Amino acid sequence: MSNDFFSDAKRLLLVILGGVLMAVNINTFVHSANLFPGGFSGLALLIQEVFFVFFKIKIHYSALTYLFNVFPVIIGFKFIGKKFTVYSIIMIFISGILTDVIPGFNLTDDMILCAVFGGIINAVSISLCLFAGSSSGGTDFIAIYLSEKTGRNAWNYILAGNICILLTAGILFGWTASLYSIIFQYVSTQALNLMYKKYAKTTLLIITDHDEEIYHVIKSRTNHDATVFDGKGCFRKAHHKLLYTVVSSQESGSLEKAVREADPNAFINVIQSKEIIGRFFKRSND
Repeated sequence: MSNDFFSDAKRLLLVILGGVLMAVNINTFVHSANLFPGGFSGLALLIQEVFFVFFKIKIHYSALTYLFNVFPVIIGFKFIGKKFTVYSIIMIFISGILTDVIPGFNLTDDMILCAVFGGIINAVSISLCLFAGSSSGGTDFIAIYLSEKTGRNAWNYILAGNICILLTAGILFGWTASLYSIIFQYVSTQALNLMYKKYAKTTLLIITDHDEEIYHVIKSRTNHDATVFDGKGCFRKAHHKLLYTVVSSQESGSLEKAVREADPNAFINVIQSKEIIGRFFKRSND
């Protein structure tokens, strides 16, 4: 069997796991504390609650999420990638239908535990999809589109949009659940930033006597370029080469290991880059 088959099978498995985990999270931690996750999931739950409380009408979660995701899916197909969007549709379908099918159950009555652990599990489910080269749909499409266009991490902007949903929920249903939902969203956003680092940038300053070999490692593994400077140590007055390169934080760990293998004596300074202005190679979604 080809490598493409195993790659696609792995992606599908991650997407299915992400969908199942998101549905279970909604029916446990989210429902236990009446939280609103934010994004289109939170909007769907908010509309569900409004129709049930004020009009005694029960609307299926899946119907709302499928409706809300029509426009983001179009954005995905047009601007992000067709295969990426197909896997995202699978995730949207699985999480939507399982949220309606899986019975809810209460793990704990402690709202802070629900907010913290629910936020972490939400981040894990989204990360599984992102590692599979897909998304959980909704505002993830928008966040990825903005990140691709600007080169910046857009998840914090999505958090700001989610707060608008939580403010509406607070006005309609009281502030306790909404305030805990803000904790849920903050935990989820920060955990996601820690787990998924494709759009974060890392600067590597490498002092070595094997600059050609190190540059070949950088180029072959990341497709990024590097700049070489002549340097001299102040103490021993020894001459060395200094390589300067910027890579995705997702690539940084494996690249550092490869540099060490090419030159065990290399001195590597790893710096988290706040912002990169100018041309920077980005791998496109399929």
